[in-house]
Amino acid sequence: MHPAIPVSYIEPVFRPPSEAHSLILPVTNGCSWNKCTFCDMYTAPQKKFRARDEAQVLDEIRRCGEQLIVNRVFLADGDALVLPTRRLLTILQAISEHMPQVNRVSSYCLPRNLRRKSVAELKELADAGLKMAYVGAESGDDEVLARIHKGETYASTLDALQKLGEAGIKRSVMILNGMGGQVLSEQHARNSARLMNEAQPEFLSTLVVSFPLGDVRLREQFADFEPLTQAQLFREVELLLATLELNDTVFRSDHASNYLVLKGTLGADKARLLAQVRAAIEHPDQARLRQEWQRGL
Repeated sequence: MHPAIPVSYIEPVFRPPSEAHSLILPVTNGCSWNKCTFCDMYTAPQKKFRARDEAQVLDEIRRCGEQLIVNRVFLADGDALVLPTRRLLTILQAISEHMPQVNRVSSYCLPRNLRRKSVAELKELADAGLKMAYVGAESGDDEVLARIHKGETYASTLDALQKLGEAGIKRSVMILNGMGGQVLSEQHARNSARLMNEAQPEFLSTLVVSFPLGDVRLREQFADFEPLTQAQLFREVELLLATLELNDTVFRSDHASNYLVLKGTLGADKARLLAQVRAAIEHPDQARLRQEWQRGL
């Protein structure tokens, strides 16, 4: 338990960059899928998936309300939306009761979490305070998704994103720059853009794929994976941006893994963002790129 926060945490704890100032409230431990071969976030033995005790979670919400002033809450761990709708509603209602100043509750969401949840159920959750879901799509290409054992397809990811949108829950989608390796880079970029064009999410970000604990698991199903060079990563982002046809999506490429920081709204800033990427490709020595030591992975 953090000395200043009456919540029990099992380390490591992860959150999206935009939730830096949110109360991190674990309602599950670990990830219910936890088979993606590129991801080591929840592979430690203490992170084996389980739903946390409901009474303990509700008690922590009550104590947080007594001791803290909180405006935003992030429901951890890897996929809180795997919980039954009834339990999620109970948690959201407790947050509303004990922390009435909270104006946004958010969560990670695996597309598979929503297969058995109807749009009507999701609307209930939205009305109860769930305002945003972070969806790690990783790719819109079915071959890439199969190679990384994501357990999803283009169609299943699109279905989840459309359900969330119809329910009024904002979608923040993440695509992994470089996830297709050299052999699948082009189709990874094109089909990821196609997925985003159909879904029209409110937020889209790219992160550079990395393997701080090694890539042995990845190569079990992606034996010919070869990482992209910095220049190839930029060209992949350029193709992604060029293929995107978004109406009003906030785009961010500012995670610590990214060499080139990009921020804008698509499509209004598409030309500017493409020009920034092209400049980094043609004149990397003049671009304001992160050095390796600055990339906190």
